[in-house]
Amino acid sequence: MVTATPQYLNYINGTWKPARLGSFVVNTNPATGETLGHVTVSSAQEVSEAVGAAKDAQVSWCKVPAPVRGEYLYKIGELLKQRKEHLARTLTSEMGKVIDEARGEVQEAIDMAFFMGGEGRRLVGQTVPSELPNKHAMSLREPVGVAGLITPWNFPIAIASWKTLPAIVSGNTVVWKPASDTPALAYEFVKIFEEAGLPKGVVNLVYGSGGTVGEAMVEHPDIDIISFTGSSDTGSQINARAGELFKRVSLEMGGKNAIIVMNDADLDLAVDGIIWSAYGTTGQRCTACSRLIVHKNVKAAIEERLLERINQLTLGDGLDEAVDIGPVVNSEALQHINAYMNVAKKDGATLLCGGHITREGPLANGHYFKPTLFTDVTNDMRIAHEEIFGPVLSLIPVNDLDEAIQVNNSVDYGLSSAIYTNDTNKTFKAMHELNSGLVYINAGTIGAEIHLPFGGTKATGNGHRDSGIAALDVFAEWKSVYIDYSQKLQRAQIDNN
Repeated sequence: MVTATPQYLNYINGTWKPARLGSFVVNTNPATGETLGHVTVSSAQEVSEAVGAAKDAQVSWCKVPAPVRGEYLYKIGELLKQRKEHLARTLTSEMGKVIDEARGEVQEAIDMAFFMGGEGRRLVGQTVPSELPNKHAMSLREPVGVAGLITPWNFPIAIASWKTLPAIVSGNTVVWKPASDTPALAYEFVKIFEEAGLPKGVVNLVYGSGGTVGEAMVEHPDIDIISFTGSSDTGSQINARAGELFKRVSLEMGGKNAIIVMNDADLDLAVDGIIWSAYGTTGQRCTACSRLIVHKNVKAAIEERLLERINQLTLGDGLDEAVDIGPVVNSEALQHINAYMNVAKKDGATLLCGGHITREGPLANGHYFKPTLFTDVTNDMRIAHEEIFGPVLSLIPVNDLDEAIQVNNSVDYGLSSAIYTNDTNKTFKAMHELNSGLVYINAGTIGAEIHLPFGGTKATGNGHRDSGIAALDVFAEWKSVYIDYSQKLQRAQIDNN
């Protein structure tokens, strides 16, 4: 195929190659409609080839001392630092988030590389006293094997770093299926792995759809763990099938996150956090604030401040430093968001601003949706419970903190929660009673740091965590070791009874 734009090929066993079918799909800039490149379309055959390479490589990779594996991650971190601006601009061009956010996302991958590189010198186990004399007891970590990683488009390098780097430093090898909307970032990231000198087969990249490549990964008998970030519906299907096959599964899925604003809060500070949480990344974050639970006594004041700030937000191409909100990722996402406008109005919500697609002037060829605010939303409305994944915020008035916590916890998801209050008692009550994996006090629902666990409860996840030391537990098996040097038979609890 001859084209003036880049071709994004699979990377299998250290070689860049197209899929056997010879088909390519277009990668498009969501801000302008411009063609960015063409992506090879893979089948189960490429998955099988990549898994075979990963399985073969894992035999020797797991025997590389963990501190040496960590040194590779330091090299990866340095290369990410050197290419930060290029990676950020690539990210914005194919996904749409504004350039400052893109730079922040690349920084997250840099941070993860150095953090996990350091874990190569720890990979902490336990040494504990035995209950019997002349006996040593300890536990250690061993790799799971071949890790199948399925990552989303909204954080195409940050989430990929959350999964690839702990997997690699733990001694696993990787088969990675990136999202179809962000192939260029996947190419750039794997080029860095290659340049860092990772042995062939340690990281393998396979482009393709979830229905073909993703399903083949779940079904493949030589993939030992699936780590997936995406929708709860897809995650549920993966969990069910992988469970039948006795695979380990780590899921990070949807969210319907809320910020609570109490009547003793600093309202200006709260509005700063609400704007950033609701409209940052055009609302396309699993941690985005889509529900605003407000004490009735400050509802009017919050609405007034929000409307003023929302009307100042600028839509446009995220590469423009003056733009506040970029496009949504594709036309399907745009129509999905737009469909909820009639749902909200039919249910009785009051639209204060936004609520429609815009194609004005320079926005004509992109996928833009006006930042939207609904008020007088009640907890039985669909927009109060269903994940919209766009720049849409629903204001729900409440009478007190107990009602606010009840509303917060009433949804199927449990990823991120936040509260604005200057009352210490309310702070600690919320900290313990908000049912979510992340809780923020006097900050918005976004802003997780890589050295703490990331993930949620209920339909958001299945108990595992990305990021932090907890990520190592996803990609490691625990082994307990007992060394008896008593030179006689000791029968543990029987002899210690």
